[in-house]
Amino acid sequence: MAPAGYGKRPAPEQKPRRKGDFAHLPAREASIAAYIDRLPEGAAIDVKTLAKELAAYGQQAVRTALNALTRAGHLFRRRETVGTQWVFRTYFSRTARDESWWKRFLRGDVPTESEPTPTEEAAPPPAYKILANVGGADPRMTLSARECEQLAPLAEEWLARGATEAELVQALTAGLPPEGVHCPGAFARNRLKSKLPPQRAQTPPPQPHLTECEGCGAPARNLPGGRCRACRDDGPHEGWLGEEFDESFHRQVATVRAGITKFKHPTPSNASAKKRGWGVPTPPPAR
Repeated sequence: MAPAGYGKRPAPEQKPRRKGDFAHLPAREASIAAYIDRLPEGAAIDVKTLAKELAAYGQQAVRTALNALTRAGHLFRRRETVGTQWVFRTYFSRTARDESWWKRFLRGDVPTESEPTPTEEAAPPPAYKILANVGGADPRMTLSARECEQLAPLAEEWLARGATEAELVQALTAGLPPEGVHCPGAFARNRLKSKLPPQRAQTPPPQPHLTECEGCGAPARNLPGGRCRACRDDGPHEGWLGEEFDESFHRQVATVRAGITKFKHPTPSNASAKKRGWGVPTPPPAR
């Protein structure tokens, strides 16, 4: 907080905070304005303090941005006396004001405005809402409406890869630097990129359990008594996944098995039979 008499002083009659409050400003000025907007009344917003807290900008950049915010009507500086000292008080308004309004405000003649009711906007996507609530988990990571809008595509990528809201908030708030976060928007962007989880593989659906028929070995899902329908009643063969095969299936299986059996036990020749001591029939005598 700034010493008494210094620091941020909010202006009255401001519109509610909403997305795109500073969208009309350049990126740097919009970022600094959003940061000041989140600060409590009395917070120090001088050049040196802001440059120290917003590490992305130096003192000259902050000074230039504050002058631009003054011209845009969001800031108004006034030299006043506090006790025996002269101080500059800085008033901040989320709603841009022209110079004549500020002068009437300082005279105590605040004009009454009939501000139009903002049009109903479409509900923001879930990623935007999650980012907007990150400050509730840790105030050091409070993000402005513009920052939430800019970071929403990165957060949506997290959700598309299967990350939950709790995992996303944890990634943005866990292990924050002990010295604090100078620029929550830039810090969040870096973490959303560097900690992006991999695409989670989908679990394949379970495959049906198959067994083999005890008679013919054909696979099937349902084998009452361990045998397929064809082996039970010589009907159409129930084979792979219940598809019916032609009756020739059994004949083909029998032929293959006969060939395998013959291959395993060939009829020995006379030479090999003699060598092994097997009896060889004697040919009849010649006539």
